[in-house]
Formats: sequence, structure tokens, C-alpha cells
Amino acid sequence: MAKQPHSYTTLTIAHDGPVATITLNRPDKRNAISYELIDDLLLALEEFEESPTQLLILTGAGQAFCSGMDLDNLRAVTGRSEEENWADSEMMARLFRTLYEFPKVTIAAVNGAAAAGGCGLATLCDFTLASTEARFGYTEVRIGFVPAIVSTFLLRQVGEKHARDLLLTGRIITAEEAFRMGLVNEIVAPDKLLSRARELAATLLQNSPASLLAAKRLLNRYASAELDRQIIAAVSENARIRATADFREGVSSFLEKRQPKWTGK
Repeated sequence: MAKQPHSYTTLTIAHDGPVATITLNRPDKRNAISYELIDDLLLALEEFEESPTQLLILTGAGQAFCSGMDLDNLRAVTGRSEEENWADSEMMARLFRTLYEFPKVTIAAVNGAAAAGGCGLATLCDFTLASTEARFGYTEVRIGFVPAIVSTFLLRQVGEKHARDLLLTGRIITAEEAFRMGLVNEIVAPDKLLSRARELAATLLQNSPASLLAAKRLLNRYASAELDRQIIAAVSENARIRATADFREGVSSFLEKRQPKWTGK
């Protein structure tokens, strides 16, 4: 009996022959990352890995691509136990690594803001196409958090100087600056973004499917051992920072829309 497709509440899925498009579909929340969205994305990636789909496009509904962690989830994080924080960190690491190592070709079509974990989703695809209106930023340090898990991937993509700049300042950059750093492959007019993603997909589909799978498998193998070591350290740091006073203050000040009062503890 054929396996029934999963019903998603935070995503929409569209098929066009061998190409599937996943759209983050929480426009009223700027497609923020909730626990439910993480579960949905992991299930969707598992479903497409086992399907005849040859290529994935990832984009966002509305004005944003993905604005980072959902505010309700962020509010709840400060009250979670050490074990829950470890589980949360491991789940986010699993999502990032699953997307990064996905065996089929992936294209991110970044239609708007991509912040914190949303910036990770935008830049871990094989190709990142950005609207001229897209903005990128690893903003975690601005709320007393640490961009731990994404750091290992970012180092590989843009090098140490650019990674230190983005991770330590937490600043928001334009699509043009992201392109210069190597986070973005191409900048596209907003009304042409999805058509350009489909055009790129059509070009890729002219290649041997077996060759594409083999090339991605080889690239993933190169990175695997280093990622194993670095992600263990990143998950630990991600969970540890959540127990600090600065993290609690950063989240509170962010939610209350006020300047934080850091203690360094």
C-alpha cells in the first residue's frame, strides 16, 4: 500500500513534476520557527528523500522568508529544564544538518527577512537565491543567545573573518552584502524570484540524477567528520547559554521592547 503523504500545518507543498516547493506558511508570524515547524520540516525532508522528487525549492509565504524563533516559543524557553534545553538544541542541530546534507539538490528562494535560525535555513541549501528585498542576519548575540549550531556551517561557507563579523555583531545585511560574502549565489527582482528558482531547477535537471546524487554524497562525506565534532560542541554551548542570566534578560528585554541590562553572567 502506498504511503499517505503527511498533512502539514506550518508548510505548504507544491509539486511540478520532479520539483517540489516547500513554502514556510506562517505569514502572520513572519514564518517564525516553532517546534511544530521544525517537526513539519523534518517530516517533509524525510518524505521527499524517499519520493521520486529530484529537487527541492524552499521559500516563505508573505513578506518574510523566516524571522527566527517564534516569540511564544522564545518566551517559554527561559523556563525549560536543562534536559529540555539539550533536546531543543539537538533538534535544531538535526534540522540544520538534515537540510545541509539532504541528498537531493536544494534551492532557497529567499523572499524577505531571514534572521537567526531562519538565516540558517536560507543559507544551508545548495543554492541561495535572494530577492533584492531579502535581508540576512545571525542576530542571536543581541538577545543574549549564541549562534552555536549554525557557526560550523557558516565557517565553511564564508570563512572565518566574515563568520566572526556576522556572528559577533549580530548585524543585518543586505542581499548585496550577502552575495559579496558568498552566502548568496544570485540576487533576483522580487517578482522574478520563484521563476528564476524554477529556471535554475530546470537547468540542474538536465544533468544526470545519479551524478547529482553522487556529487552531493561526496561533498557530504568530506564534511561529515568535522561536523560530527563541531556540532557536539555547538549543542552543548547552545544548551548552556540558556541557563545564563544574560539570556533571560536578553529574551525579556526583546519581548518587552526595551534595552537589555547585561550583567555578563
